[in-house]
Amino acid sequence: MSIGKRNITTKRIEMLYKAGLTIFHASDAANLWQLTDPHLLHITLERFKKYELIYRIYRGLYSLDDPEKLDPILLGYKAIHDYCYLSTESVLFKNGYISRKIDPVTFISSKSKKFRIRENLYYSRQMDDKFLFNTAGIEMINGVPTASAERAATDILYYNPLFHFDREPDWKIVQKLQEEIGYPLTKNRYK
Repeated sequence: MSIGKRNITTKRIEMLYKAGLTIFHASDAANLWQLTDPHLLHITLERFKKYELIYRIYRGLYSLDDPEKLDPILLGYKAIHDYCYLSTESVLFKNGYISRKIDPVTFISSKSKKFRIRENLYYSRQMDDKFLFNTAGIEMINGVPTASAERAATDILYYNPLFHFDREPDWKIVQKLQEEIGYPLTKNRYK
């Protein structure tokens, strides 16, 4: 690689780091580097990958760090490439409301999607925007919007009102969230 190319390469990698884009989409790089030619973007990313300056993780998704060292939840979140949040079985298991671990990491977004990145399975449940963008009971954890246990319970009841919990959630909080979000109420569960 010539000195001129090395300087441009170094600057572009530094730009990704400075922007906090250790996991990024090709479109993020195009915007940051102001590349409008898709062919030039493809060649640039392929060259960076060849010299192991970046790693290809998934369709159009890259990382500056070794993918084996990345948080699988963050990877799934970034791969969806749309607003989403971690919820349902993943959050319920983590908080002890269900005892059986569900293989796919579960998100909620505007699209239904199942995919795999390396050995990790992911599932995104589709939700109507009027509910999806209501942030009640959602907080940022390690860079990923994540439902509280009660929001996850509220979400799972939206999809399956008869869902079985191994440990009961706080039904007062669930009812309050259902009302605030606009979900149908599951009054028979509040007893």
